[in-house]
Amino acid sequence: MTKTTQETDKHHPGISRRLKWIVCAGARPNFMKIAPLLRQIKKHADKIQPLLVHTGQHYSAAMSDQFFNQLAIDPPDVNLGVGSLSHARQTARIMEGFEAVLEEHKPDLVIVVGDVNSTLACALTAVKMNIKVAHVEAGLRSFDNGMPEEINRKLTDTISDYLFITEPSALVNLENEGVPKEKIFYVGNTMIDSLLTNRDLCMQSDIVQRFGLKEKEYALLTLHRPSNVDKKEDLISICTALKEISGILPIVFPAHPRTLRQIESFNIPVDYLTVVPPLGYHDFLKLMSSSTCVLTDSGGIQEESTVLGVPCLTLRRNTERPVTVQLGTNKIVGTDPVDILAAFKVVYNLRERPLKLVPIKFWDGKAAQRIISVLTTR
Repeated sequence: MTKTTQETDKHHPGISRRLKWIVCAGARPNFMKIAPLLRQIKKHADKIQPLLVHTGQHYSAAMSDQFFNQLAIDPPDVNLGVGSLSHARQTARIMEGFEAVLEEHKPDLVIVVGDVNSTLACALTAVKMNIKVAHVEAGLRSFDNGMPEEINRKLTDTISDYLFITEPSALVNLENEGVPKEKIFYVGNTMIDSLLTNRDLCMQSDIVQRFGLKEKEYALLTLHRPSNVDKKEDLISICTALKEISGILPIVFPAHPRTLRQIESFNIPVDYLTVVPPLGYHDFLKLMSSSTCVLTDSGGIQEESTVLGVPCLTLRRNTERPVTVQLGTNKIVGTDPVDILAAFKVVYNLRERPLKLVPIKFWDGKAAQRIISVLTTR
């Protein structure tokens, strides 16, 4: 066996020991990405002893616990419980707590996913302790350093030993940054693994009926990025467009708690929206798949809507997931109300024409399988 998959017990020569892998998660987008990885790791229980660490970056039941239940993820072995803090304090608190975990368990590998503060904090802590790091969903770039996620992505990629990428642009980005090719593995998208695994269950949700909606006769909105919700002018601009759209089509808004606080602090009326609490995974995917279109500033939703064949209007000036734009399922519309409304009207007028779905390489439900194959053979 290679060192990555199995080692000899130093105290009992000739007797192999299971390797310890720590899988880290902290925020809602991470949970869909780790679930397929944990399932695949369980298939190697004779060789690998996994430990799931939840940093507690998203700590409420609505944002965390129900996702673990619906994605069939076992309760975390460790929960750092850091909660909501400033970027610097949250990152520091995670690093402090995670260092203690590493000192106690002495893992052979740390797996991080995505681009949240937990991703960078756990990767940096591990590398400083000479522990190998695998970054799942590496190489994505918005080329906007004003986004905290962009900083997290770039720094995590720089220090990781294994870079697992989801789309061709990530390969180009990493090569342009001088990353050795032997560190890069094109494996696909574990978030899509979760979507495809859970799709049938999601379609059984009665969320559309519960909300008194009709299939394909409403729009779905998500809004949470600081660049949109922390600047009053941009938030007002987006809401101006949303109010116009709501006169054409109802808009359902599962509201991030932080976004609601900002809306209230800026005293922006949103009575024209159907505001609902954060939803579970199954309900949310059903609501997305049954909508006329999605308006969002989320990266993962750009990918999920592409696979579901639902038009997506991205309320940002850039995207780190250009494959969705290239396929025509996603359009970057920015925050200007004129642009948002014009793009919506195009989608609305074409609503009777289903999107032509083009398969994306390795978005086939087997990304986690490829990742674990790499990690157990090198």
